[in-house]
Amino acid sequence: MKARFVDNEAEPLFRQIATLISDAIVDGEYGPGDRVASTNDLAHFHEINPATARKGIALLRDEGILENRRGVGTFVAENAKERILENRRRGFPGDYLAPLIDEAVRLNFARDELHELVDRVAESRGMYK
Repeated sequence: MKARFVDNEAEPLFRQIATLISDAIVDGEYGPGDRVASTNDLAHFHEINPATARKGIALLRDEGILENRRGVGTFVAENAKERILENRRRGFPGDYLAPLIDEAVRLNFARDELHELVDRVAESRGMYK
């Protein structure tokens, strides 16, 4: 795993581990059938309790993102990336758009101003090529 784990106090550590692995799958660092780091490796690298790392792995296993192969390790499931993207798309409006709209309302942005801001930011990120 490339990125060093960064503690986000708003989210439990095991969920942060799950997100880190999910991000690596979506970004193509892990593909279907690839072996992911062991709980001990994750715990050592991120300086956390192995039980915490195990809980993050278990969360992804329960979601069908990872699968255990007894005595061999934990591997990325065949359709893991698609499942992650589907779950994230489903949660996107509530997790990201609702808070954005709430803050825009507090700041008295007009709808067209907000649209323009979104377009400008998206363009600066290369979304509209």
